[in-house]
This record gives sequence, structure tokens and C-alpha cells, in this order.
Amino acid sequence: MIGQSTAPPQLPRAEVLGASLAISDYSGVLAWMESAISQGRREWVSAAAVNLVMSAVDRPEVRAALDSANLLVPDGQPLVWALHALGHRSATRIYGPELMARFCDRAATKGIPIYLYGGRDPSRLALLGKRLRERFPGLPIAGGFSPPFAPMSEQERQQIAAQIDASGAQVIWVGTGQPKQELWMAQMRPLLAAPLLVGVGAAFDFHAGLLAQAPAWMQQRGLEWLFRLSREPRRLWRRYASQNPRFLAGFARQYAGRRR
Repeated sequence: MIGQSTAPPQLPRAEVLGASLAISDYSGVLAWMESAISQGRREWVSAAAVNLVMSAVDRPEVRAALDSANLLVPDGQPLVWALHALGHRSATRIYGPELMARFCDRAATKGIPIYLYGGRDPSRLALLGKRLRERFPGLPIAGGFSPPFAPMSEQERQQIAAQIDASGAQVIWVGTGQPKQELWMAQMRPLLAAPLLVGVGAAFDFHAGLLAQAPAWMQQRGLEWLFRLSREPRRLWRRYASQNPRFLAGFARQYAGRRR
């Protein structure tokens, strides 16, 4: 466990199309997370991609969920560029898979138990746990659950909350895709005792070795969407064909309004 409680670091925020994004770096976000754990606060975090921001524009229930989040970090490079355009030059990308890896490295050293909620099925979730333990020896994985695709009943939500609480996990990593995971975290946050819920989208598949990550040069140039589209065209083409142009148009309006 982490040692004595310290005052939570204050992370500045700025809005991009209504999403309040943290202006920070990995060190700042990890310090914020460790502070939440040490103080026993009950928070939830999401690594936000353009898809999530646009889902909130389109769907009131997603907007309400994001408004209840304690921390949204810019996972997508276009969101970082948008923050820079608004004058926040110190904003950096907080990539969900990298945030998870850096935290797991600390958790292995400090003995912070984690829980894995997500995965395509139980066997692939077990593979994720195996790969994480190999990469971070000593990492305490308190448990895991791969949820069904169908919506859960109230009784099932209460049961999974009791199971997670009984595990003693301090951080629940959620990898069920955006915005499904944000809706789940907003709904489940009052039911769970763990200090932190953290949504990291496709990080589970990346760390399990089920999906390849885009090369660094593509990530830096905001072309990760193109790499992922080449790997999963049937699943992703509608998302990118619709949401990327709409994001650019929406932010252009926000930027023009700010300048006026």
C-alpha cells in the first residue's frame, strides 16, 4: 500500500467540445491516482479518445457520465492538438495503455492490488493477467471478470460489486470500450469501495497481445486511427468516417468562437 496521505495534486483542465480534459503529463496523473488511493477517495478516470468526446456530443447519457468523472485525460493525439490550439501548450497525451503499464509497474513495487474488468472473454482476460504478471513480477492482481455483452440486471450489478469489493482491489481497470465503460463506471462508482476505477479502452487487448499497437511515429502524427482501421476495418470504418470529420468541424467552430 501507499504510505501516508498527501494533499491531492491540482490538475488544470480545459474543455474541448464540452469534455473537461486534464492538462498534465504521466507523472502528474500518476501522482493524482496515488493520492486518491492513499486518501481512500472514490474516484473514476477515463483516458478519453475522440470517439468518447463525440459520443458525449451525440448522447446525453454519455455527456452526463463524463460530467460525473473525476478525471478525463486526453488519450487521442487530436485532443492534445486541440488543447494546444486553445493555448494550453503544456498538455501532453496520456495514452491509456501506457498509463496502465506505468501504474502496474508502480503497483508491483508498492503492492497495490488491482482488478481487471473487461476482456473479450474469460480466456482472453486470463491471458491478460498472465502477460501482466510476466511483465511486472509481483503485480498483485486481486481478481478479474469478463462481463457478458448483454446489459446486466440490478441484481447482477450488486453481485459483481460485492465480488470486486471482496477482492480487496484498490484500482479497478476497466477495458470494455468507449463509451460503454464510462457508462458502467458512472453507474457502478457509488456501489464500489475501491478508490479508483480507470477506463482504458483497448489497453486490455494490447497488453494481452491480441492487438498490435500503432508504431510510435503514427501515434505522434495522429495516425493511430488509420493503423487501427487497417487492422479492424469492418468494426471501425463507420466510427472514423463519421466522427473524425465531425470532430474537426466541431472544434473549428469552438476555436472560431473563442477567437471572436
